Amino acid sequence: MAIEPHRPTDDNTPIYDETSPLLQNEHIPESCRLPRTNGAPLKKLQLAVLCAVRLVDPIAFTQIFPYINEMMETMHVTDDPSRIGFYSGLVESVFAVAQLISIYQWARLSDVIGRRPVIILGTVGIAFTSLIFGLSKSLVGVLVARGLAGIFCGNISVIQSVLAEITDSSNQAVAYPIYGLMWPLGVIIGPLLGGALAKPSRYSFFSNAFFQTYPYFLPCAAASCICLTGACLALVYLEETLPRPSKLLQRECSYSSDVTLYEDDKDASALSTQAILSIPIIRAICTSGFALSFVETAFGVVFVLVCYSPISSGGLEFSPSEIGFSLATSGVLAAFVQLFLLPIVLKRCDTCKVYTFCMSLWAYVFMLLPLLNVIARSGVQRTDEVLDARAKALVWVGLGIMLALSRLGCLAFSLNMILVKEHAPSPAALGVTNGIATLSQCFARAISPAVISSLFALSLERQLLRGYLWVAVMVATSIYGCLLSRKIAEGRQTMNDNASKSAP
Repeated sequence: MAIEPHRPTDDNTPIYDETSPLLQNEHIPESCRLPRTNGAPLKKLQLAVLCAVRLVDPIAFTQIFPYINEMMETMHVTDDPSRIGFYSGLVESVFAVAQLISIYQWARLSDVIGRRPVIILGTVGIAFTSLIFGLSKSLVGVLVARGLAGIFCGNISVIQSVLAEITDSSNQAVAYPIYGLMWPLGVIIGPLLGGALAKPSRYSFFSNAFFQTYPYFLPCAAASCICLTGACLALVYLEETLPRPSKLLQRECSYSSDVTLYEDDKDASALSTQAILSIPIIRAICTSGFALSFVETAFGVVFVLVCYSPISSGGLEFSPSEIGFSLATSGVLAAFVQLFLLPIVLKRCDTCKVYTFCMSLWAYVFMLLPLLNVIARSGVQRTDEVLDARAKALVWVGLGIMLALSRLGCLAFSLNMILVKEHAPSPAALGVTNGIATLSQCFARAISPAVISSLFALSLERQLLRGYLWVAVMVATSIYGCLLSRKIAEGRQTMNDNASKSAP
């Protein structure tokens, strides 16, 4: 029995529904599927280059954090010290917004000219804009440099496309955990560079007029050198992975004489964004990815707020050193989960089921936050407002459990990338599909801090649900994200059932 082709519209744009098989269907010729390495050993050099390039984004993004407030103050952008935080936040937000609006364009371009030139161009661009940032002497210059850096960092989805194209089910259990470790590693390196190298004139070796005039150039130059090193490695060692279908392949991949995946007179990225998003599984991956990124970013923001707030206001009243220790513990747990747990999960478990399980953990994470405050309230000494030893120990035990659950929940990010790879409608559309999925996550990351901060403040100010309205909202959002993730498994089961019925 022949496979039912996708129903084309008047403009030949294929429309997908639950009964339409994706290109990954087992009855489709192997040459039309996403690239497979056929059990071949992992290309370690290619993975190493990708990891080096992946480090660039978090380092460039976070290296300004230790000194940005001081930088705004020295520029005299405002006479009101309380407004410094606003301008610092503006500088940090410009990067994220610029990255958000450029992700899809980079992904589409990589499907036309190739992955390698886009990755190299983006990495060199980040190096160049980092230098401009260090030489800026006005708020306008800083914003322009930061915006350009965000635009060039938009090639993250292209890097993920290359990772998908050099791996398969036989080696992704090794590749994805290592790749996933690069973001937390970069978040550690970036602030260390900024804090150690800002205002270097305090060291005798750098005590000269240049560094006195441009006190924040050195950390930017160090970040730029890291970017250029990644670009050089990509230039020398990175191989092009974009599939280039021939006319024979075009004919092989045709479902009927009326609709083909690739047309002779068009580029390989023939499928439109609308067509890709009309695939139910792709929609479920993108929407659940949005929910995942929203709750994960919100947790990072609200966790610090809860730790910092007084116990009487629903917080834990931690000292700065205790907050730092908590964040360090979270980083260690993240590294452990990525390196040791994720490979086991990928080898032994179904990706869709584990993805849904990880999404479900976020509801429990948010429910544990107010529970920690209840424990803290029960142990407050009436005389000096200090926790007794027993309550303190229980708070830290609960904190450890909550952080462990949050790091397990973050495994969903790596699983989301794998699901995109497995369900992209064609090799030529992998870059755009990655771009759409990454765009949804970046958009959630851009709006989540403002939403959760405002909701947290409003809940406490008006005592909505006794100050815990934000918990109810985030638990509901987490549950909704879990429901969205279940549609992926349901869609896959529907595909398998349809494939079985259409088999001869």
